Amino acid sequence: MNRNLWLLALCQGLFLTNNVVFIAINGLVGLQLAPFGWMATLPVMGYVVGGALSTPLVARSQRRWGRQVSFQIGLAVAVASAALCAWAAFSANFWLLCTATLVAGYYSANGQLYRFAAAELSLPAFREKAVSLVLAGGLLGAVTGPNLASATRTLFPVPFAGAYIALMGVALIAMACMAAIRFEAQPPVLDAAGLPAQGRPLAELMRQPAFIVAVLGAALGYGVMNLLMAATPLAMQVCGFAFDDAATVLQWHVIGMFAPGFFTGHLIKRFGVLAVMGAGVLLNAACVVIALMGLELQHFGVALFLLGVGWNFLFTGATALALTAYRPEEKDRAQAAINFCVFATLALSSFSSGVLVTTQGWTLLNAGSLVPIAVTGLALAWLALQRRRAVPVR
Repeated sequence: MNRNLWLLALCQGLFLTNNVVFIAINGLVGLQLAPFGWMATLPVMGYVVGGALSTPLVARSQRRWGRQVSFQIGLAVAVASAALCAWAAFSANFWLLCTATLVAGYYSANGQLYRFAAAELSLPAFREKAVSLVLAGGLLGAVTGPNLASATRTLFPVPFAGAYIALMGVALIAMACMAAIRFEAQPPVLDAAGLPAQGRPLAELMRQPAFIVAVLGAALGYGVMNLLMAATPLAMQVCGFAFDDAATVLQWHVIGMFAPGFFTGHLIKRFGVLAVMGAGVLLNAACVVIALMGLELQHFGVALFLLGVGWNFLFTGATALALTAYRPEEKDRAQAAINFCVFATLALSSFSSGVLVTTQGWTLLNAGSLVPIAVTGLALAWLALQRRRAVPVR
C-alpha cells in the first residue's frame, strides 16, 4: 500500500459514506413524499439509473482527461446533487428528489471506477490485493454513513434534510483527498504499425467466458445485495423497529461488505478467483435462509452481515476476473460495459425492492432472490468446466 492507494482507499470510504446515507434515507424520504407507497424506492432507483446512463459519459471523460480530472468532476456533481436533494426535502418535492438522485448517479459511475484505478496504482503482481484493500476503505462508510444519517436526521425540522447537507461536506473532503493523489500517465499502446492500438470491439470482448462470468458475478451479486439492502429499512419499519435499529443493521451490513477487503485479495491469490466467488454465492444463500427464519432484530442483522461478506467475495472476485479479460487499450470500453451492466441490474433491483416489499412482503422478496443467486453459481460452474477442458491432459 503506497500513499496514493491509501488516499484512494479514503476516497472509496467517503464514496461509500454517500452511498450508505442515500440507501438508509432515500427510501424513507421517498415513502414520506411519494404519491403511492410502492414508489418509495424510486429515489434509490434514480441513483442507479443515473449511474447506468452516466457510464458512457464517464468513460469518455476518463479517456479524454484522465482519472483525476474525471474523478473530480464526479465529486463536484456529488456536491451539487446533495444540495438538490436537500432542496427537495425542504420543499417536499418527490420528483425533484428523484431528479437529484438521478444526477447523483454520475458520481456513482465515477466511484465505481476507483477499484480499477487501484490496480493501476500498484505493481502487476499485487493488483488483486490493491483492489481488495481499496475496497476495504468502504469500512469508513460503514462506520460514518449510518451514524451520520442518525446524527443529522433531526438537524432541521424537515427529517433527513440535514443528512443531505452533510453529504456536501463529505464530497468536499473527498475532493481534497483526490487532489493529493498522483495518477501516472499511462503510455499509449501502439500496434504493429506504430499507431495507437484500438483493441478488440466490445462485442468480441463480451463473448469471452471470463468476461461473461465477471459481468454476471458483479451485476447479479450487486443486484441481490441491493435488492435486500434497499428493502431492509422499509421492512424493519413495518416490523416496528426504530430508525436507529435499521441504521445499526445497515452498519453491520456495510462492515460485512468491506472488512473482508483486508484479506480477500490473499484468498484469491491462494485459492483462486472462482473459489472465492463460489464462497460468495454460498454466503448469499445463507443470508436468505436466515432472513426466512424470522423477523427479529438478530435475523435482520445476521442476514445482512452475511449478505455483505458474500457481496465482497463476489464483487472483488469479479473485478479480479475482469482484469484478465481485457488489454490496457481496451480498459475504458470494458470497464464501462461492466459498470453499465451493474447499474442496469441495480436499477431493476431497486425498483423491484420497493414494489415487492410493500406489496408482497419480506418473505417473497427473499425467496425470489434465490433465482439470481443460483444463476451466478451456475455461471461459475460453467467457467470452471471451460477452464478444465482447456487444460491439456498429460
